[in-house]
Amino acid sequence: MAEFVKAQIKGDKVVVFLKPSCSFCVLAKDVLSKYKFKGGRLEFVDINGRSDMSSIQDYLQQITNARTVPRVFIGEKCIGGGSDVEGLHNSGQLEGMLQAIGALQ
Repeated sequence: MAEFVKAQIKGDKVVVFLKPSCSFCVLAKDVLSKYKFKGGRLEFVDINGRSDMSSIQDYLQQITNARTVPRVFIGEKCIGGGSDVEGLHNSGQLEGMLQAIGALQ
């Protein structure tokens, strides 16, 4: 499981682990959709219904101190969940974080 998560978050991209029916996941997607990402620099990983979903969430708990989704990573750094992404966007910090990894067009 650790290998799966590590492989997903490797590199200069934004990765969101989510479940489509989760309102905070929708919020994170909506905020991130306001930015123009380069191809392959924004990935959504739907863990809903996966046989290893619980294990993925257990591992996310280990590395981020939270088991809930969404878990949003910029590069290999977790920046939190939906309300965290919204807060960073509203404060103007999110754009700089995305530019720092070269994710924006």
